[in-house]
Amino acid sequence: MSDKKLFKLIAQNKSAHFNYFIEETFQAGIELSGTEVKSLRQGRCNLKDAYVKIRGSEAYIFNMHISPYEQGNIFNRDPLRDRKLLLHKYEIRRLLGAAAREGATLIPVKIYFSGSLVKMDLAIAKGKKLYDKRGDMASKDSRREAERDFKVKIRT
Repeated sequence: MSDKKLFKLIAQNKSAHFNYFIEETFQAGIELSGTEVKSLRQGRCNLKDAYVKIRGSEAYIFNMHISPYEQGNIFNRDPLRDRKLLLHKYEIRRLLGAAAREGATLIPVKIYFSGSLVKMDLAIAKGKKLYDKRGDMASKDSRREAERDFKVKIRT
């Protein structure tokens, strides 16, 4: 068996790239209970309305929904509870400085297993205006039409 860690995608925030310009991404661990990890192994997570905030000198993720584990009974936690992110202090300071800029926000992009550990990619993002979204949709439509016409996959 090789030394490479296996990456298994659990959930992805598809609206992140549509609603925001992604400026920089960070990798963070998440503090979870046992039943939450078992639920994530079944792929039961939603990042749609999730966001990250810095409280004091710690980063937390809010509104990330992890469905209760079916066999978890009394050990299940609240699906929408605030979860602590595991980051280095210099990364937290950098995120805090970036979030203080006007129009910048911290959003989760994807959550995945890295070996046996649950990791999350979070991004410093800036919100898109309506005309930016229209431009993205137009370029995606033109690429789709070109692929259909030429039957060739165009890489971006």
